[in-house]
Amino acid sequence: YETVLYFANGMLHYSYHHQRCSLTLYKIFTANFSEQVVESFPSDIPTGIYYGWACVGNGDVHKMVLSIGWNPFYKNIKKSVETHIIHTFKEDFYGEILSIVITGYIRPEKNFDSLDALISAIQEDIEEAKRQLDLPEHLKLKEDNFFHLPEGKIVNNR
Repeated sequence: YETVLYFANGMLHYSYHHQRCSLTLYKIFTANFSEQVVESFPSDIPTGIYYGWACVGNGDVHKMVLSIGWNPFYKNIKKSVETHIIHTFKEDFYGEILSIVITGYIRPEKNFDSLDALISAIQEDIEEAKRQLDLPEHLKLKEDNFFHLPEGKIVNNR
């Protein structure tokens, strides 16, 4: 697994995945950055599945798995950055600021023959993210000062 280090934060908007019953049945919810934040990501970041740390607003920092790309299974026409935070939240948090630190790369983006194959891959990605984030080189980034920036300070890859 390739080590990556990228810092980003920005406003969340309502998730397309949140509306997709096929994924919500499996409790796979994503927090999606606005188009403006997605466009601020460097163009040389490859599409694919990543892992790292995420914080909503001034809340706790949690493990996350992240998709950067066009999500070919759903035939998206715009590039998206979709974060699955590995934590159960009691309420929606759209309109909040999401801060993420991407620490590693799992695999390239790909299409799937079926919803079951997609769900299986997502679940494997989540388990791999958990394993990798327990390693000391990734765990130390959970405490990064980036997650405690003054309110209103937006930074992409400081």
